[in-house]
Amino acid sequence: MKFGTSGLRGLSVDLKGRASALYAAAFGKYLLRTGRAQAGDVILIGRDFRDSSPEISANCAGALTALGFRIFDCGNVPTPALALYGLERKAACLMITGSHIPADRNGIKFYRPDGEIDKSDEAAITAEAAEIERSGEAPVVAPAKMEEHEAICRQLFFERNAMLLPKGALSGLKIGIYQHSTVARDLMVDVLTHYGAEIIALGRSESFIPVDTEAVSDETITLMKRWVSEHQLDAIVSTDGDGDRPLVADETGAPLRGDLLGLMAANFLGARIVVTPVTSNSGIEVAGSFAVKRTRVGSPFVITGMEEAVAAGNDRVMGFEANGGLLTASPFDVNGQNVRALPTRDCFIPMLAVLSLAAARRQPLSAIATSYKLPFAAADRLENFPVETSAALMQHLRASDENLRSFLQPIGAVATKSDIDGLRVTLTDGRIIHFRPSGNAPEMRCYVEAGSEPAALDLLHAGLNRIRGWAAAR
Repeated sequence: MKFGTSGLRGLSVDLKGRASALYAAAFGKYLLRTGRAQAGDVILIGRDFRDSSPEISANCAGALTALGFRIFDCGNVPTPALALYGLERKAACLMITGSHIPADRNGIKFYRPDGEIDKSDEAAITAEAAEIERSGEAPVVAPAKMEEHEAICRQLFFERNAMLLPKGALSGLKIGIYQHSTVARDLMVDVLTHYGAEIIALGRSESFIPVDTEAVSDETITLMKRWVSEHQLDAIVSTDGDGDRPLVADETGAPLRGDLLGLMAANFLGARIVVTPVTSNSGIEVAGSFAVKRTRVGSPFVITGMEEAVAAGNDRVMGFEANGGLLTASPFDVNGQNVRALPTRDCFIPMLAVLSLAAARRQPLSAIATSYKLPFAAADRLENFPVETSAALMQHLRASDENLRSFLQPIGAVATKSDIDGLRVTLTDGRIIHFRPSGNAPEMRCYVEAGSEPAALDLLHAGLNRIRGWAAAR
């Protein structure tokens, strides 16, 4: 088991066993020890549609019930819906999900009563788990009584999103919803229908399909291009497995980058401070009337950056990741309504911001995206890439300027580099290439920016080929 960029991750077969009960017990003990919760308090549990998630959820419920907690079963709901209900109830939460990664893996996202855990919490929970192991204590792995709260959780999240736009704001738009196996699939239909959009439900699946909104697969793009042509759609929307990362494709079926969605959402909210990882597009700093703070990749780092901005006296503070997930650290006035802070990734505000802009301007999404004039960016990953090989490559590239120069020599010359998270290199011709091991899966990621889309794709392919070649030559 390992904490990555967002939550605990591991093999599904392991989490279906003792491991999930161990970490749930560790989380419960941590809440009790720090005074963030007391015996008898409520803890909420939600889950995605993976085959392993119900069993893992039951394990966690059993371990927490044994510590004296009451469990509210929130069922198959989006992670931001669970987090919002947790804030309303002042209750800790566990979301059983592996997000966008394949079904042979799963995970647990933990929330304190005041919001998503941070890196210090992760270290403390890991230490509690180690202490349970050392003591020989056996976490309870047994069925527990749970109270059904899925409908309440869903309704609260629907009401939040149903007040963000004027009535009929999406009238005239024909929108496809790629439902696959995301827990947000029915809520997307409810919310977009509420605003007057004509909805076409697409691709619903009863088996889990991993959808990565930051590196959309060729298979998914092919599906979306076929659907927009077949149904004459203005857009297609979807999310990852647990509904906290948005996917929006334009009228041609081409997906909009997540950081562009985040930028549009920042303008929609009227943000003053935007916190975003170093992997987000370098053009964001000049694309809005807000200050930008860069962080490492992962929602805990974005949340810390937002908290620092709020502590410094700022209001209208939000953040987003390159995958498009949006977080808010302060309330925002939207459509005459006060919308409470939700400092965890959310896919609905970015979707609504983009679609409402298309409806108001009566322009296709492709034209709206082009109007932002951001550098062309692309990203992809090498899957099933050993973690040890990723670590060795990063150590090699950081060891000396000569190593980095030699590695990139077939691609271009190094002008500057940043080591905030992975290694981000600006070449002398202005192109950017960024190498970064995934924080929660055996994957090596590559992000690039260039002056044109063909140039960005060429750079991306060259970067991935350099990684493959280096690994093969070890």
